Amino acid sequence: MKTLLLLFFFSLISLTKAQAQEKSALFQELKVQDSIFFERGFNRCDLDYLKNQVADDLRFYHDQGGIQDKTKFLESTANNICASPAQKPIRKVAPESLEVFPLYTAGKIYGAIQTGVHHFYIREKDKKDLWTSTARFTHLWILENESWKLTEVLSYDHQSTTPPRSETN
Repeated sequence: MKTLLLLFFFSLISLTKAQAQEKSALFQELKVQDSIFFERGFNRCDLDYLKNQVADDLRFYHDQGGIQDKTKFLESTANNICASPAQKPIRKVAPESLEVFPLYTAGKIYGAIQTGVHHFYIREKDKKDLWTSTARFTHLWILENESWKLTEVLSYDHQSTTPPRSETN
């Protein structure tokens, strides 16, 4: 009986996977998803794209801006991030900080948690991007009809005291 219980326990452990390895298909897929999502939706202000990539029940938690639903998130992006092309906020992820944790039900992946650090800059024409802050993020991505949707966002620990190492070299 003990042997059966141990086998069952170790089977459960093997089904629950830890962080996805950087070379795994899931890690690479969500790294690309993050890159496209922020390049198009945040950096280029493709608001139609952004609207289609976030879940209808999106919850966005920001340590300085409060809680937003999808409507408020899209309005805030349009009115703040995309309002001034002359001084455009830009987001860049610190690639070495990315982590992805798969979520399973009945052995099948239904979502993933992605964490990392991102840096924010102001972009002005013919100037080098000016670093403004760094923050941590946690994203909950849900797989819907073979498409990743952003459903929960935590953006926290915003710091504006020290530029990222790559900017000081």
